[in-house]
Amino acid sequence: MNKTQLKRAVLEQLVSMSRALGEPNREYVVLGEGNTSAKIDENSFYVKASGFSLSDITGEGFVEVNFEPVLEMLTYEHLSDEEIEKCLNEAKADPSCKYKPSVETMFHAFLLCLPNVKFVGHTHPVALNSILCSVRSREAFSGHMFPEAIVCCGIEPVYIEYADPGLELAKAIQRGVNEHLEKYGEPPKSILLENHGLIALGSTPKEVETITIMWVKIAKILLGTYILGGPRFLSEEQVKRIYTRPDEKYRQKLIFEKE
Repeated sequence: MNKTQLKRAVLEQLVSMSRALGEPNREYVVLGEGNTSAKIDENSFYVKASGFSLSDITGEGFVEVNFEPVLEMLTYEHLSDEEIEKCLNEAKADPSCKYKPSVETMFHAFLLCLPNVKFVGHTHPVALNSILCSVRSREAFSGHMFPEAIVCCGIEPVYIEYADPGLELAKAIQRGVNEHLEKYGEPPKSILLENHGLIALGSTPKEVETITIMWVKIAKILLGTYILGGPRFLSEEQVKRIYTRPDEKYRQKLIFEKE
Protein backbone atom coordinates (compact mmCIF):
# COMPACT_ATOMS: atom_id res chain seq x y z
CA MET A 1 0.00 0.00 0.00
CA ASN A 2 1.50 3.32 -1.06
CA LYS A 3 1.23 6.57 0.95
CA THR A 4 -1.83 7.81 -0.94
CA GLN A 5 -3.68 4.53 -0.43
CA LEU A 6 -2.70 4.47 3.25
CA LYS A 7 -3.99 7.99 3.83
CA ARG A 8 -7.28 7.19 2.08
CA ALA A 9 -7.77 4.03 4.14
CA VAL A 10 -6.99 5.77 7.45
CA LEU A 11 -9.29 8.69 6.63
CA GLU A 12 -12.17 6.37 5.71
CA GLN A 13 -11.83 4.58 9.05
CA LEU A 14 -11.64 7.88 10.92
CA VAL A 15 -14.74 9.28 9.24
CA SER A 16 -16.71 6.11 10.02
CA MET A 17 -15.60 6.10 13.67
CA SER A 18 -16.35 9.80 14.07
CA ARG A 19 -19.85 9.48 12.66
CA ALA A 20 -20.56 6.56 14.99
CA LEU A 21 -19.42 8.59 18.00
CA GLY A 22 -21.47 11.53 16.79
CA GLU A 23 -24.82 9.72 16.37
CA PRO A 24 -27.34 12.07 18.06
CA ASN A 25 -29.30 9.32 19.85
CA ARG A 26 -26.15 8.21 21.69
CA GLU A 27 -25.74 11.62 23.34
CA TYR A 28 -21.95 11.53 23.23
CA VAL A 29 -21.68 14.96 21.58
CA VAL A 30 -23.92 17.70 20.22
CA LEU A 31 -23.31 20.41 17.62
CA GLY A 32 -19.54 20.84 17.11
CA GLU A 33 -18.47 19.11 20.34
CA GLY A 34 -15.75 16.51 20.53
CA ASN A 35 -12.87 15.69 18.24
CA THR A 36 -11.18 12.62 16.81
CA SER A 37 -7.84 11.75 15.25
CA ALA A 38 -5.94 8.95 13.53
CA LYS A 39 -2.25 8.28 12.96
CA ILE A 40 -1.17 8.09 9.31
CA ASP A 41 2.50 7.27 9.90
CA GLU A 42 5.39 8.45 12.07
CA ASN A 43 5.31 11.88 10.46
CA SER A 44 1.66 12.98 10.36
CA PHE A 45 -1.89 12.38 11.52
CA TYR A 46 -5.46 13.46 10.80
CA VAL A 47 -7.38 15.53 13.35
CA LYS A 48 -10.85 17.05 13.24
CA ALA A 49 -11.00 20.64 12.07
CA SER A 50 -12.62 23.22 14.32
CA GLY A 51 -16.34 23.79 13.81
CA PHE A 52 -17.29 20.47 12.21
CA SER A 53 -19.90 18.15 13.76
CA LEU A 54 -18.98 14.50 14.22
CA SER A 55 -22.48 13.34 13.30
CA ASP A 56 -22.22 14.19 9.61
CA ILE A 57 -18.52 14.76 9.13
CA THR A 58 -16.79 13.83 5.86
CA GLY A 59 -13.15 13.62 4.91
CA GLU A 60 -13.18 17.35 4.30
CA GLY A 61 -13.65 17.90 8.03
CA PHE A 62 -10.17 16.59 8.89
CA VAL A 63 -6.80 18.26 8.63
CA GLU A 64 -3.51 16.44 8.11
CA VAL A 65 -1.02 17.73 10.67
CA ASN A 66 2.70 17.06 11.12
CA PHE A 67 3.69 15.58 14.47
CA GLU A 68 7.00 17.37 15.05
CA PRO A 69 5.83 21.01 15.27
CA VAL A 70 2.79 20.09 17.39
CA LEU A 71 4.84 18.03 19.85
CA GLU A 72 7.28 20.93 20.10
CA MET A 73 4.42 23.08 21.38
CA LEU A 74 4.25 20.83 24.46
CA THR A 75 7.76 21.92 25.46
CA TYR A 76 6.55 25.48 26.15
CA GLU A 77 5.26 26.52 29.55
CA HIS A 78 2.82 28.98 28.03
CA LEU A 79 1.51 30.00 24.65
CA SER A 80 -1.08 32.68 23.98
CA ASP A 81 -4.25 31.85 22.06
CA GLU A 82 -2.81 33.69 19.07
CA GLU A 83 0.47 31.77 19.27
CA ILE A 84 -1.37 28.45 19.49
CA GLU A 85 -3.45 29.26 16.42
CA LYS A 86 -0.35 30.32 14.49
CA CYS A 87 1.59 27.18 15.46
CA LEU A 88 -1.27 24.85 14.57
CA ASN A 89 -1.76 26.49 11.18
CA GLU A 90 1.97 26.19 10.48
CA ALA A 91 1.83 22.50 11.43
CA LYS A 92 -0.63 21.65 8.65
CA ALA A 93 0.83 19.25 6.10
CA ASP A 94 -0.93 21.22 3.37
CA PRO A 95 -0.51 24.96 4.01
CA SER A 96 -3.29 25.71 1.50
CA CYS A 97 -5.89 23.86 3.62
CA LYS A 98 -8.46 26.48 4.65
CA TYR A 99 -9.56 24.77 7.86
CA LYS A 100 -8.02 25.12 11.33
CA PRO A 101 -6.99 22.06 13.34
CA SER A 102 -8.84 21.66 16.63
CA VAL A 103 -7.35 23.57 19.55
CA GLU A 104 -7.00 20.15 21.22
CA THR A 105 -4.68 18.90 18.47
CA MET A 106 -1.79 18.95 20.95
CA PHE A 107 -3.08 16.16 23.16
CA HIS A 108 -4.03 14.13 20.09
CA ALA A 109 -0.44 14.36 18.83
CA PHE A 110 0.95 13.20 22.17
CA LEU A 111 -1.50 10.31 22.53
CA LEU A 112 -1.01 9.06 18.98
CA CYS A 113 2.71 8.64 19.73
CA LEU A 114 1.97 6.12 22.50
CA PRO A 115 2.53 2.39 21.80
CA ASN A 116 -0.37 0.73 19.95
CA VAL A 117 -2.45 3.93 19.82
CA LYS A 118 -3.62 4.72 16.29
CA PHE A 119 -7.06 6.24 16.88
CA VAL A 120 -8.32 8.69 19.50
CA GLY A 121 -11.91 9.68 20.23
CA HIS A 122 -12.75 12.61 22.51
CA THR A 123 -16.44 12.99 23.42
CA HIS A 124 -18.68 14.65 26.01
CA PRO A 125 -21.23 11.90 26.90
CA VAL A 126 -24.19 13.25 28.85
CA ALA A 127 -24.32 10.32 31.28
CA LEU A 128 -20.59 10.48 31.99
CA ASN A 129 -20.51 14.25 32.37
CA SER A 130 -23.37 14.00 34.86
CA ILE A 131 -20.71 12.56 37.16
CA LEU A 132 -17.58 14.35 35.92
CA CYS A 133 -19.32 17.67 36.62
CA SER A 134 -20.20 16.66 40.19
CA VAL A 135 -18.31 17.45 43.39
CA ARG A 136 -17.65 13.73 44.04
CA SER A 137 -16.44 12.73 40.59
CA ARG A 138 -12.93 11.64 41.58
CA GLU A 139 -14.35 9.47 44.35
CA ALA A 140 -16.98 8.03 41.99
CA PHE A 141 -14.33 6.90 39.51
CA SER A 142 -11.85 5.60 42.08
CA GLY A 143 -12.59 1.92 41.41
CA HIS A 144 -14.10 -0.68 39.09
CA MET A 145 -17.53 -2.20 39.67
CA PHE A 146 -17.71 -5.10 37.17
CA PRO A 147 -15.39 -7.18 34.93
CA GLU A 148 -16.45 -5.81 31.52
CA ALA A 149 -15.37 -2.33 32.57
CA ILE A 150 -11.85 -3.61 33.22
CA VAL A 151 -11.71 -5.66 30.02
CA CYS A 152 -12.85 -2.78 27.82
CA CYS A 153 -11.58 0.35 29.58
CA GLY A 154 -8.30 -0.75 31.12
CA ILE A 155 -7.00 -1.41 34.59
CA GLU A 156 -7.35 2.25 35.61
CA PRO A 157 -8.38 5.44 33.82
CA VAL A 158 -6.25 8.56 33.96
CA TYR A 159 -8.21 11.22 35.84
CA ILE A 160 -7.43 14.83 34.91
CA GLU A 161 -8.64 17.75 36.99
CA TYR A 162 -10.18 20.57 34.96
CA ALA A 163 -7.68 22.37 32.74
CA ASP A 164 -8.19 25.01 30.07
CA PRO A 165 -8.55 23.33 26.63
CA GLY A 166 -5.42 23.79 24.58
CA LEU A 167 -1.85 23.74 25.87
CA GLU A 168 -2.78 23.60 29.57
CA LEU A 169 -5.01 20.55 29.07
CA ALA A 170 -2.50 18.83 26.78
CA LYS A 171 0.30 19.22 29.32
CA ALA A 172 -1.96 17.95 32.14
CA ILE A 173 -2.82 14.88 30.03
CA GLN A 174 0.86 14.35 29.25
CA ARG A 175 1.71 14.35 32.97
CA GLY A 176 -1.16 12.02 33.86
CA VAL A 177 -0.40 9.54 31.10
CA ASN A 178 3.32 9.48 31.94
CA GLU A 179 2.45 8.66 35.56
CA HIS A 180 0.21 5.82 34.33
CA LEU A 181 3.01 4.53 32.09
CA GLU A 182 5.42 4.55 35.02
CA LYS A 183 2.92 2.71 37.23
CA TYR A 184 1.63 0.09 34.80
CA GLY A 185 4.19 -0.04 31.99
CA GLU A 186 1.57 0.54 29.30
CA PRO A 187 -0.63 3.38 28.04
CA PRO A 188 -4.13 3.88 29.47
CA LYS A 189 -7.19 3.10 27.40
CA SER A 190 -9.29 5.85 29.00
CA ILE A 191 -8.78 9.42 30.16
CA LEU A 192 -11.48 11.12 32.24
CA LEU A 193 -11.53 14.91 32.05
CA GLU A 194 -13.12 16.68 35.01
CA ASN A 195 -15.96 19.02 33.97
CA HIS A 196 -15.24 18.11 30.36
CA GLY A 197 -15.54 14.56 29.03
CA LEU A 198 -13.84 11.36 27.89
CA ILE A 199 -10.86 10.41 25.75
CA ALA A 200 -10.71 6.84 24.42
CA LEU A 201 -7.48 5.45 22.96
CA GLY A 202 -7.30 2.47 20.64
CA SER A 203 -5.36 0.61 18.01
CA THR A 204 -8.56 0.39 15.94
CA PRO A 205 -11.73 2.48 15.52
CA LYS A 206 -13.68 -0.42 17.06
CA GLU A 207 -11.63 -0.19 20.24
CA VAL A 208 -12.30 3.54 20.61
CA GLU A 209 -16.03 3.04 20.04
CA THR A 210 -16.19 0.11 22.48
CA ILE A 211 -14.41 2.02 25.24
CA THR A 212 -16.77 4.96 24.79
CA ILE A 213 -19.85 2.74 24.87
CA MET A 214 -18.64 1.01 28.03
CA TRP A 215 -17.95 4.28 29.86
CA VAL A 216 -21.52 5.38 29.24
CA LYS A 217 -22.71 2.07 30.71
CA ILE A 218 -20.39 2.56 33.69
CA ALA A 219 -21.77 6.05 34.26
CA LYS A 220 -25.39 4.88 34.19
CA ILE A 221 -24.70 2.04 36.62
CA LEU A 222 -22.68 4.32 38.86
CA LEU A 223 -25.49 6.85 39.06
CA GLY A 224 -27.87 4.03 39.94
CA THR A 225 -25.67 2.77 42.77
CA TYR A 226 -25.95 6.07 44.60
CA ILE A 227 -29.68 5.46 45.01
CA LEU A 228 -28.80 2.54 47.29
CA GLY A 229 -25.84 4.00 49.12
CA GLY A 230 -23.06 4.18 46.54
CA PRO A 231 -20.85 1.86 44.48
CA ARG A 232 -19.33 -1.38 45.80
CA PHE A 233 -15.94 -1.50 44.11
CA LEU A 234 -13.99 -4.65 43.33
CA SER A 235 -10.81 -5.08 45.35
CA GLU A 236 -7.41 -4.24 43.88
CA GLU A 237 -6.59 -7.95 43.77
CA GLN A 238 -9.84 -8.76 41.96
CA VAL A 239 -9.18 -6.03 39.39
CA LYS A 240 -5.64 -7.26 38.71
CA ARG A 241 -6.90 -10.85 38.42
CA ILE A 242 -9.52 -9.91 35.84
CA TYR A 243 -7.10 -7.71 33.88
CA THR A 244 -4.50 -10.47 33.56
CA ARG A 245 -6.72 -13.54 33.08
CA PRO A 246 -5.98 -15.25 29.72
CA ASP A 247 -9.67 -15.80 28.99
CA GLU A 248 -10.41 -12.11 29.57
CA LYS A 249 -7.54 -11.11 27.26
CA TYR A 250 -9.03 -13.39 24.63
CA ARG A 251 -12.47 -11.86 25.16
CA GLN A 252 -10.98 -8.38 24.92
CA LYS A 253 -9.40 -9.23 21.57
CA LEU A 254 -12.75 -10.48 20.23
CA ILE A 255 -14.65 -7.43 21.51
CA PHE A 256 -12.24 -4.93 19.98
CA GLU A 257 -11.89 -6.67 16.62
CA LYS A 258 -15.37 -8.04 15.97
CA GLU A 259 -17.39 -5.97 13.52
